[in-house]
Amino acid sequence: MAEPLRLLVYDRTRRDPLSLAWRSGSVLYRGLGRIDATFGATSWVEAFEWLANVNAGRAIAEVQYWGHGKWGEALIGEDRLSIASLERGPLHAPLVQMRERLVGPAALWWWRTCETFGARAGHDFAIAWTRFLGCASAGHTYVIGAWQSGLHSLALGETPTWSPHEGLEAGTPEAPESSLMSHRTAPSTIHFLSRRVPRSAFS
Repeated sequence: MAEPLRLLVYDRTRRDPLSLAWRSGSVLYRGLGRIDATFGATSWVEAFEWLANVNAGRAIAEVQYWGHGKWGEALIGEDRLSIASLERGPLHAPLVQMRERLVGPAALWWWRTCETFGARAGHDFAIAWTRFLGCASAGHTYVIGAWQSGLHSLALGETPTWSPHEGLEAGTPEAPESSLMSHRTAPSTIHFLSRRVPRSAFS
């Protein structure tokens, strides 16, 4: 039986240094054998349709998404994914199809995006996303770059144990305004070349 897939999706809607980094990084990860297939998406519908159909017949062990994020959200261009996206709508069918390919609770979805797990909205999103997929999910509370701080993960059935204040520069967990930049000594920091979520990141 073929090994489950490790997949990477990135935002290809932009023409800026970050987009170049995501594109180049995806090529590097593929070349290093850390990822089995990559895809540059221009919308969430496109992303989840690809995930639902790529290498059909093989299960999925891991998905990483590289792009922009905000508290409780992930973006492809201006297309926002949030808790509301899990309800019935244009994303629901491809989301369910993709979910059916996951290997179960042992699968991992990793948001390599800024702030997605930060503040109160990030807590709520982490819980909802993990429950919807039926597997672990990971994300960051800081603005990320070469250093990627505030990495936390939830296994199915867990609730966040990290502080909703983590990574906040201004505002409150209920009304965040800005986040701190990642740095080497910030909580739960990895380098962008790190290939795995460390066990210490799990709640």
